[in-house]
Amino acid sequence: MRSLSIPTVIFSVMLVIPGSAIPTLAKEASPANKGMVLIPQGEFIMGAFTHGDEMKHEVALDAYLIDKYETSNARYKAFMQATGQTAPAYWDDPRLNQPNQPVVGVNWTDANAFCKWEGKRLPTEAEWERAATGPEGDKPYPWGNALDPRKANYGMKHDRTMPVDSYPEGTSGFGVYNMAGNVFEWVADWYEPTYYKGSPKLNPQGPDQGFNFANQGQVRVLRGGSWLAPASSLHTSHRFWNRPENNSYGVGLGFRCAKSAELSSADSSQAGRDAFIQALVSMGAEKNADALAYIEKALAADPENKEYLATRDLIKKSTKRKK
Repeated sequence: MRSLSIPTVIFSVMLVIPGSAIPTLAKEASPANKGMVLIPQGEFIMGAFTHGDEMKHEVALDAYLIDKYETSNARYKAFMQATGQTAPAYWDDPRLNQPNQPVVGVNWTDANAFCKWEGKRLPTEAEWERAATGPEGDKPYPWGNALDPRKANYGMKHDRTMPVDSYPEGTSGFGVYNMAGNVFEWVADWYEPTYYKGSPKLNPQGPDQGFNFANQGQVRVLRGGSWLAPASSLHTSHRFWNRPENNSYGVGLGFRCAKSAELSSADSSQAGRDAFIQALVSMGAEKNADALAYIEKALAADPENKEYLATRDLIKKSTKRKK
């Protein structure tokens, strides 16, 4: 784990894709996705200037859903009973094993398996951070700009995790609970310290492989701080790591799930149009790689659109001329 120093405040800017409406309050998912919050399509500034691996950069994400709460012991018990999954570490610890407390002692592989069992997946690192920063995208803590010990479980002020629906006053602007403190949360991405310097703007998925610390094995990203960790771990941009097979630091190690949002035909058409506009903006800024990514997204929504096809040809021709 990184040595935990107190980071500086993040000042991020929320950029809105033309034609997309970004709500200021959480949007509840449909009944079919009970317990999840819908995060709309949009852009935000990811990262901070706190550490070298947290360089600020623009990220655009498609709409997705994320669990409102950390995965609870009750939910994980149902998974164990249905699949024969063995109990995680600390399952019998009376401080940590109440039904509405977050499950802890789970490695990345088991967390990933649980999410798949629920028809979901682990969130990407970018999805996790946007859900934590909220619609305005400019807060160093999920609830605002200043540390408030009444809004998170950290620094061993309690000798245990708190229920997953604790600290309603500390939710993010999207209404997601405990994005700071309680338990560190696994995300999908491998960890690589320089990834932010060249990561794609559109729906980044993390590097192809993780950094190998001291030849001990590749590592995955953890986010969000825990009940054991100091205040510096609560910042929405702060990154941690662990080997995927490892549950070390397990009394403070949990997760939540996410899934991609299914768009209606009208939403899909609008998403395609938004992506097309962003492709034109990127072309004007001579950012051909971004432009190509956006136009491919537009074509995914409307594959036969002649305007989109012609624009893709123009982008490819421009790219060849510059080589």
